[in-house]
Amino acid sequence: MVVCPDIRGARAGVDLEARLEEARGLALAIGLVVADAFVLPLRQIRPATLFGEGQIERIAAECELEDAELVIVDGSLTGIQQRNLEEKLKRKVIDRTGLILEIFGERAATAEGRLQVELAHLDYQQSRLVRSWTHLERQRGGFGFLGGPGETQIEADRRLIRDRMARLRRELDQVRRTRALHRKRRGRAPWPVIALVGYTNAGKSTLFNRLTGADVMAEDLLFATLDPTMRAISVPGVEKAILSDTVGFISDLPTQLVAAFRATLEEVTEADVILHVRDIANPDSAAQKRHVLQVLEDLDVLAGEGGGESRVPILELWNKWDLLGGERREELAALASQDVDVLPISAETGFGVAEMLERVGRLLTEGARVHRITVAASDGQRIAWLHAHGEVLDEREAGEGENGPLRRLDVRLTDKEFGRYASLDA
Repeated sequence: MVVCPDIRGARAGVDLEARLEEARGLALAIGLVVADAFVLPLRQIRPATLFGEGQIERIAAECELEDAELVIVDGSLTGIQQRNLEEKLKRKVIDRTGLILEIFGERAATAEGRLQVELAHLDYQQSRLVRSWTHLERQRGGFGFLGGPGETQIEADRRLIRDRMARLRRELDQVRRTRALHRKRRGRAPWPVIALVGYTNAGKSTLFNRLTGADVMAEDLLFATLDPTMRAISVPGVEKAILSDTVGFISDLPTQLVAAFRATLEEVTEADVILHVRDIANPDSAAQKRHVLQVLEDLDVLAGEGGGESRVPILELWNKWDLLGGERREELAALASQDVDVLPISAETGFGVAEMLERVGRLLTEGARVHRITVAASDGQRIAWLHAHGEVLDEREAGEGENGPLRRLDVRLTDKEFGRYASLDA
């Protein structure tokens, strides 16, 4: 049973039907069968239970009628509210944060992903250690570092959680350092990075698979992708680029997970081009865009408040174009034609993908200048690098140097590529 509380004034401007559909999608993403889902207006929040007595009776009656074993509250519950609701409804109750954590726990495939999820889960559990189980009432003695005489079980549980979280943070710091080294190595080598970002279920993984021929999980599910996936692709004007698929964003993402997945999203801050994939067929697409821009601003990718100037070129892809009706499609096509940073595509059918690659190629080679570079004729590796990463306009013999014949190349390179070339000796 999915219940979406509509707290008066708190969700102004939010499409509640779209929000309810998203909550239903979260439940389906973890394989739950949704018996019913409804919005419940709240005039005021009850500190003990969130809902009033009459509303709790209504939820209980609906659960009995539909034979529902689990109640999902699409909002945030305190530990006490969760415990009291479970006692009154005689059923397991979880909130939005708990549900998202369950999905992440099931989907995380890499060691890093599992570390991030466990850290977020422990952070969440730490706030829920209320006296809801009898063993928490017991006291136990201890010696020195074990907490001293009279330490309650709840205090011991909190201490164990804090210790485990400290260990996980150390392991994640090591992962971040390793990732930074990989990025540095990539920067020295070579290839520009293109990052796919967007709201969850916008079609990023479908587009990723189309561009790379990979078989990344791409289903009509929220959070189908959790761990960053990277593949090499070919882009016009650029011999090779790295395409990175990232975790989808979502409104009201638990703060524990925002912090935990920051390392994953660091790939976005290092990208040369960002492709913002939008599900343009979704009625809540505008709100989803605002949320993605807010996350990019939090990552310091956007300079201005509310999505101002971007530090990285962003191309906005209006995906699922094939799902639009004729009138709506014409209306949006007129809007897209007025914005050079917007492109309608369909990752499913391939519509607009070739034009998108052309546009990305232009963004990556924008600002390229011609450099005259002289190298030893025997330095095949450096000459090959220039051919691979720039546009060689002219190449000829340039006389003799101290160590033998020289070659002179006129090469068009972006400032970034020229910097990479200059660092080859570093």
